[in-house]
Amino acid sequence: MAQHTRTVPAGTPTNVTQKHTKGGIGESTLRPDGTLKVTGEFAYSSDMWHEDMLWGQTLRSTVAHAEIASIDISEALAMPGVYSILTYDDLPAEMKNYGLEIQDTPVLANGRVRHHGEPVALVAADHPETARRAAAKIKIDYRELPLVTDEASALAEGAPLIHEGRDDHHIGHVPHPNIVHRQPIIRGDVDEARKRADVIVEGEYVFGMQDQAFLGPESGLAVPSEDGGVDLYVATQWLHSDLKQIAPVLGLPEEKVRMTLSGVGGAFGGREDISMQIHACLLALATNKPVKIVYNRFESFFGHVHRHPAKLYYEHGATKDGKLTHMKCKIVLDGGAYASASPAVVGNASSLSVGPYVIEDVDIEAIALYTNNPPCGAMRGFGAVQACFAYEAQMDKLAAKLGMDPVEFRQLNAMEMGTIMPTGQVVDSPAPVAELLRRVKARPLPPERQWETAGEGADVRALPGGLSNTTHGEGVVRGVGYAVGIKNVGFSEGFDDYSTARVRLEVINGEPVAMVHTAMAEVGQGGVTVHAQIARTELGVTQVTIHPADTQVGSAGSTSASRQTYMTGGAVKNTCEHVREAVLEMGRRKNGSYHPAWAHAELLLEGGKVVTDGGEVLADIADVLEGEAIDLELEFRHRPTVPFDLVTGQGDGHVQYTFAAHRAVVEVDTELGLVKVVELATAQDVGKALNMLSVVGQIQGGTTQGLGVAIMEEIIVDPKTAKVRNPSFTDYLIPTILDTPTIPVDVLELADPNAPYGLRGMGEAPTLSSTPAVLAAIRQATGLELNKTPIRPEALTGTL
Repeated sequence: MAQHTRTVPAGTPTNVTQKHTKGGIGESTLRPDGTLKVTGEFAYSSDMWHEDMLWGQTLRSTVAHAEIASIDISEALAMPGVYSILTYDDLPAEMKNYGLEIQDTPVLANGRVRHHGEPVALVAADHPETARRAAAKIKIDYRELPLVTDEASALAEGAPLIHEGRDDHHIGHVPHPNIVHRQPIIRGDVDEARKRADVIVEGEYVFGMQDQAFLGPESGLAVPSEDGGVDLYVATQWLHSDLKQIAPVLGLPEEKVRMTLSGVGGAFGGREDISMQIHACLLALATNKPVKIVYNRFESFFGHVHRHPAKLYYEHGATKDGKLTHMKCKIVLDGGAYASASPAVVGNASSLSVGPYVIEDVDIEAIALYTNNPPCGAMRGFGAVQACFAYEAQMDKLAAKLGMDPVEFRQLNAMEMGTIMPTGQVVDSPAPVAELLRRVKARPLPPERQWETAGEGADVRALPGGLSNTTHGEGVVRGVGYAVGIKNVGFSEGFDDYSTARVRLEVINGEPVAMVHTAMAEVGQGGVTVHAQIARTELGVTQVTIHPADTQVGSAGSTSASRQTYMTGGAVKNTCEHVREAVLEMGRRKNGSYHPAWAHAELLLEGGKVVTDGGEVLADIADVLEGEAIDLELEFRHRPTVPFDLVTGQGDGHVQYTFAAHRAVVEVDTELGLVKVVELATAQDVGKALNMLSVVGQIQGGTTQGLGVAIMEEIIVDPKTAKVRNPSFTDYLIPTILDTPTIPVDVLELADPNAPYGLRGMGEAPTLSSTPAVLAAIRQATGLELNKTPIRPEALTGTL
């Protein structure tokens, strides 16, 4: 690596050292960043500062599909304080596109824009307001083109091609160039199975476009270095994936692009793609000055991908005694203008579309479209959310048609360990689907009409409509609904999914101290807490330092797919085990002649000492090390997966499955169409809770996001213009504390023998079943079919 000077800006993350006498796995240790965050002292990426920095601004397209006839930057460039303006023609490298899997996304628009808000030009100025005003003075002549906005317009004869001349590896097996990816799954014989069905139900379902709505906007700081490279401090979910996309378009080798994770204010999938990273680096290299970019909320809605909106067509059959006979479905996901993670989302949606049920005969098709709508990609639940909304509505329809209890019907058909998935994969770890349903159903229901039992001081917040004071209880009906879902854990379909951990053990001030260094993105999930717990457990030390995440250590993969505790936690565990063995081998060499236990006993590191499994102390770790340090960096991989067959969908494509169930209790004002979610109880198997406090927090957070998309969250895209109509938290609504109900959590710990500590990735599963549970409760209260989410008041009052 070339020598260089690295200038560290204010707000850079620093080492966080915890000192505890306990704090191993299984304990609810406190987060090292918790106090800093609640007191406002934590440095987020938007807090980064460099004394001579410039401010970057992105100019985005005002139309969704158009040719760019001309760009005039002269007036903007003449403004005092403007240092640089870049367009496509100024890009320095031969590679001018990027992408997670398919490199179809231009750094800046090249003669054509494909969606509303696409980046067209960049400005660097000495003040953010100057940069904003300069961007507004850039004149662009757009020649609008016909729009592609849905399946019909995308696949029509003669439809405009969103990407002409595609040469990616999916193009050979899709029936139309406007289909990003197609995954069928065929098992058994649906036509024959249909003959055995006593009842058949069909449904068409619509799932709206959801935003990740993280509170910390996209932001970062790029600092040019003396070796011609750049240091980038940024909030992201996957440092090394960013690096592989950034370096080629800068025309730099990867070792000259040094990335450090800065404070992340939430992610939920929305930071897995590139946003401002490349733009900040381009401006920094063009001006030879540090450049900071911070999106405002309006721009943030255009600066990251969203959850795929979907249309889902389902058919299920069952015998009169309640056994499922077959399932046929088609899932159409709108991927928007660029591929992002659409191929993987298609794989998830198809392979998990049957739900946590035993159905031997299935005919499944899932596709993602290219359209002129906003790009969609990763969001918590990743394809399984949309499918769960539909198949759980189908379960309720079947139960009603058979006259069965909806929970008992689900339990009758629930998968268990040993069940064969539609892909042919055997579920080889606990799958307590029936037990999760039993637990949520057995929980006592909250009292009805609580506003009537509170006396004169009744709190209107207990009523539908809350503080708007729109109802006093007239026309309010209670409903109770249930749902259960299945989610995969980790990257699938043959992806080489691994994580790296470096662990250093040394003596500082007479005590053994472990340093853990990974590239894991801490986005709020609590990974840094768990890594310290693992190191304490495996190395028997009380002091653990977590090194800031950067690209000076091997990749930790993405903080997504519920994978980080499994994968990077597994990497930390694996490396700590090797460090521990090195300590014991060092002890055997130095002290083996003094005590036979060194040679014959099972030895552990506990409480800063080397001990036998019987508790006998052999030595202090500090005395064994004697000023030496043990420093190892190792990779950890889960068991291999394979791609799904492109014709039949067969293959062991997933690493692990995880399950959650919900019971929703709602009260609905049927006259005004207002919904109050009173309680959203859940039960989930987590395998092993490494930190129960964090586990419960993750389950409650995921449940709340599922609640949001059930009754309020949706990005509205005008079907005539493909423009986003509500890019603000004024018009895009997310649940506040007043909207969030009591969320009782029942945690099961049924170990997965294939996973570190038996744990099960658990961050996404609660997002699946919370949405259909709320919808089921509203259906029970109103008697309406309600096949679209989110549910709006006009859908309940018939005033659409």
